[in-house]
Amino acid sequence: MKKFVPILIFIVISFVAGYFSMLLQGDSLAAWYPTLVKSSLTPPGYVFSIAWGILYLLMGTAAGLVWSMRTTFSWVLTGMFFVQLCLNVLWSFCFFYLQSPIFGFAALLLLILFLVVYISGCYIQNQLSAYLNIPYLLWLLFAAYLNGYVLFNN
Repeated sequence: MKKFVPILIFIVISFVAGYFSMLLQGDSLAAWYPTLVKSSLTPPGYVFSIAWGILYLLMGTAAGLVWSMRTTFSWVLTGMFFVQLCLNVLWSFCFFYLQSPIFGFAALLLLILFLVVYISGCYIQNQLSAYLNIPYLLWLLFAAYLNGYVLFNN
């Protein structure tokens, strides 16, 4: 039970960040994004919702596992978790709210680099938490391809 509460809290925090990202996408998702030339590998819209739901569960679980260890290093990693969430929201802000694929791409590359460092730290603290973040990293790499495609073809 001691580990369940932090995991639940961090899952909720992850979904709250997702909610803020969704708010930033707003009208752009309906009016601007459909007008862009996109890769043929771009999944249908509902896939994004499902994927992010799973990723938020994994991210929150991983962060809760790290935080529940209550070491000095776990506090550092918890801070890094919040930074990567902010970078994640920043991507939505840049790409959708500002309608800027180039700023979105830059934010996404920064997020990916930061996430690699975060996963490395998680591996030292709790290997399971590192493994739980691998799907997130893979999704972000795919998102970078999709964002890059939009950037170079529009």
